[in-house]
Amino acid sequence: MPQHIAIVEDESAIAANYRDALQRHGFRVSLYGDRDAASAAFERTLPDLAIIDVGLGDEVEGGFDLCRDLRSRCPELPIVFLTARDSELDIICGLRLGADDYLTKDISQAHLLARIVALLRRVQALRAPVQQEDLVERGCLRLNLQRMTSHWREQLIELTVTEFWIVHAMALHPGHIKNRQQLMDAASVVLDDNTITSHIKRIRRKFQAADPAFEGIETAYGVGYRWRPD
Repeated sequence: MPQHIAIVEDESAIAANYRDALQRHGFRVSLYGDRDAASAAFERTLPDLAIIDVGLGDEVEGGFDLCRDLRSRCPELPIVFLTARDSELDIICGLRLGADDYLTKDISQAHLLARIVALLRRVQALRAPVQQEDLVERGCLRLNLQRMTSHWREQLIELTVTEFWIVHAMALHPGHIKNRQQLMDAASVVLDDNTITSHIKRIRRKFQAADPAFEGIETAYGVGYRWRPD
C-alpha cells in the first residue's frame, strides 16, 4: 500500500503542485487547507508523514499549533515544516515543537523528495533490529545509523535528519576539521555558510540542554568544525 503523506497548506495551487510531484513518485497524498480540517482528519487516521506550512489562513502560527498536537499524539510521526518563513526564530520554534525538519519553499522538488524519503526510512528503521555495524560510539556519544538516533551520556538528543548527518560527519573522524561544504555533502543538502552555522548552534544547544558542560564540537575559525577527540 502506498505511503500516505498529508500536506497542510492554505495556498491551493502550491499544495496541488507538491501533491502532483509526490504522486508521481508513488505516494498517496491528502491536502488540507487549514488546521481544523487537518486536525479532524488526523483524529480519524494519521498519515505516514505530514508536511505543514506555518501560517494557515488567518492563523499566523496555525502550523505550529498543529505540529504540537500531532507530536503529542504520535512521537514517531515524521513532521516537516515547508514554509516561506525563514527566520532563525521560526526555525528554532518549529524544531523545538518537535518537527523533524524545517524547509523553505524555495527548495527544489528533488531535494524535498530526498528529505521525505530519508525521514520515512528512519521510521522503518526504528522497527528493525539493531546491528553492531550500525553503531558509532565516540566517548559519551552514541549514534545509531539504522535508527538515526543520537545519545549523549545515555540521554536521547533529538536531532533532525540534517543535524544527525552533520554530527555523524564530524564524529566519524574526531579531530579532523570538516569544512562547510563537507558538512553539506554529508547531510545531502545545499545551504549557505550562515545556515550551516545556525545548524551547528542548534546542535550545540541540544547537547548542552542534556549536559551543560558539553564541549564536543570545536570551531576551527575560518575553516569549519570538528568533533573534539577524547
